[in-house]
Amino acid sequence: MSSDVERRSRRAGGRPISVSFEFFPPKTPEMEATLWNSITRLAPLAPKFVSVTYGAGGSTRERTHTTVERIVKETRLAPAAHLTCVSATKGEVDEVVRGYWDAGVRHIVALRGDPPGGVGQTYEPHGEGYRTTADLVAGIRRSANFEVSVSAYPEKHPESPSFDTDLDILAAKVDAGATRAITQCFFDNDLYFAFLDKARARGIDVPIVPGILPVSNFKQAKNFSEKTGTYMPEWLAARFEGLDNDPETRKLIAAAVAAEQVFDLVDRGVTEFHFYTLNRADLVYAICHLLGIRPPQETGAGDGKGQAAA
Repeated sequence: MSSDVERRSRRAGGRPISVSFEFFPPKTPEMEATLWNSITRLAPLAPKFVSVTYGAGGSTRERTHTTVERIVKETRLAPAAHLTCVSATKGEVDEVVRGYWDAGVRHIVALRGDPPGGVGQTYEPHGEGYRTTADLVAGIRRSANFEVSVSAYPEKHPESPSFDTDLDILAAKVDAGATRAITQCFFDNDLYFAFLDKARARGIDVPIVPGILPVSNFKQAKNFSEKTGTYMPEWLAARFEGLDNDPETRKLIAAAVAAEQVFDLVDRGVTEFHFYTLNRADLVYAICHLLGIRPPQETGAGDGKGQAAA
């Protein structure tokens, strides 16, 4: 490790930096094993919360609920369940919200949600459902005193006509009761800070947490960025050039690139990060280690604090 990285790591370790992790519900027993191995690996880092996603059109509703319930029952982690407006009536959504509260969940990530056909398809609100995320947030807050996180888009939502419209929508979500915004992933930190300045100027004062996606598969990341309008710098493509058939080196480059991004954010005052794990722990664990976020000493591990049950 270079002396510069060591310097920044020590600096990060001395600040009140917090992290949260996002997972998605598994489709197969093999994927479930991978997910729980990742949760067990990351839990000792004591994240602020861990979120569990909701598929397009609400397609993973039961699996999301099952995963969240297991986190509540078998770990000391604080789960945040994703919830969307798509393909459900208000009554159905309210029932899910009450079910989460009864299961011990106190944090929901409220999203409009992608259409059943996925990103790029036309969104149509359910005739008897919540029409917007702000409506959903208000409905959640009426049900119980949940913490509610919402999404934010440093590079403008791909369906939005303008940044001003995006800011109006984010402001409406905050006015409805949202307590935190988490950004879609980005690869140019200047875009995040420009967005943050615009949001603060608009009067949006909740935490706006950067969403970080460690790029382990560049082709997949590029395809995602093209669909969502996320800018991918040329230097990032150059870092992965020639590594299509070299997964081990890709992992090393991915860790270095993501660490470089978060160190720059820390140097510029950011103290909270949300990692899109893709249900894989190694890259995120390595980045957190460099940030100074590490498990308790082995001598104190016996109390199980912050650890997932085996």
